[in-house]
Amino acid sequence: MAVEGPPGAGVGGGGSAVWGCFRALLGNASRPVKAVCVCVMCGWGVSWWEGAAPLLAVTPGLLLPPTCALWTALTFCFLEAHLWAVVADVVTVGLCGKLVEPLWGRKEMLLFFAVTNVGVALVATAYYLLLYTCTRNPDYLFDVRIRGLAGYIAAVSVAVKQVMPDHLLIKTSLGKVTNRIIPLLVFFVALCLWAIGLLEGTYPCMWASGSIVSWVYLRFWQRHNNGTRGDAAENFSFDNFFPNILQPLIRAIWRPFEKCLVRLGICPASRRRVHLALSPGGLTISLPGVEPQDMERRRQIALKALSERLSKTGDQARHKSRSSKGTTQVPSFQNPDVNIQGDASIDTSMAYISGKSSHRDYMGGLSPTGITETTLINIDTPTTPTSSSLNQQMYGNS
Repeated sequence: MAVEGPPGAGVGGGGSAVWGCFRALLGNASRPVKAVCVCVMCGWGVSWWEGAAPLLAVTPGLLLPPTCALWTALTFCFLEAHLWAVVADVVTVGLCGKLVEPLWGRKEMLLFFAVTNVGVALVATAYYLLLYTCTRNPDYLFDVRIRGLAGYIAAVSVAVKQVMPDHLLIKTSLGKVTNRIIPLLVFFVALCLWAIGLLEGTYPCMWASGSIVSWVYLRFWQRHNNGTRGDAAENFSFDNFFPNILQPLIRAIWRPFEKCLVRLGICPASRRRVHLALSPGGLTISLPGVEPQDMERRRQIALKALSERLSKTGDQARHKSRSSKGTTQVPSFQNPDVNIQGDASIDTSMAYISGKSSHRDYMGGLSPTGITETTLINIDTPTTPTSSSLNQQMYGNS
């Protein structure tokens, strides 16, 4: 299904360029990706109606009994109030279709979309219920509107971190920015924007909820083609999303919380199993956390590091060759009857020739002493020494 521009989309260079980017992003996307983007755009149009937010957005006090507006857990994600949020949602969904769908498949991508958004609705509702319990302020239950795909955008950043662990994004003088700190970095940016009044308070809550729900699903519950569930890789642990200096503290805080999730049945208990299988090629051992997809990711990281190192080595070699321009080295050669090694350094006006010979002369005769002599030749002079004179000067008169 081709994506065609709206009437007047080609008016102005900026509008045509923006529409060209969207067309390149969604032109060959799958039908589910296009359907989600269309629903988000329609939801933005519906949001201009005053009754849309109470009816379609998640209100914490109405999602709970006795009202139980459970349908809002499925419709809130398509309702956006700002145009910039619609653009961010469409770009994120398009990138998810480009990066994640080829690896997971269409069915798994839709399941991830549904699980993440329903989980964001439930976790955010629980958070505002906790705030109401602490403050007894009913505004947290009935005046808050949870809507948009902010939680799903956070989930996509977690999924990209799983697919491309420690992928370098920006290299600055202060250090490297990899995709493993993107969820935490964007969360703190959203907090700062909320603190100065540029962002609604539901966005940091939805971002944190989407990050946690998606990580729990990918870590423990996602089913793979080989029958296994989750991703027990060390580079996908919860503390790995934080800076190295904070990882011991986060690990100590997370372990009791993980045990609580295991007791509630939200997360399965971590199992340390070693699978042994006989194959025609020998004995196959499968360790937890060393799945084929994890091995492939590590192989890609190793290849990238090797290519970067080789490029640096090539740059250094080119720099050395430029610095030593005007100097030529003659390679050594050997022969059963001749054992001569030579090197020559050619300057602008003088040539230095050195030679080392064995007791056999290159003409087949015997050298009386085998002593090497050196000769400095001025190459600016018009006369050129003959081969016989060079032989006499280098080996002496025999």
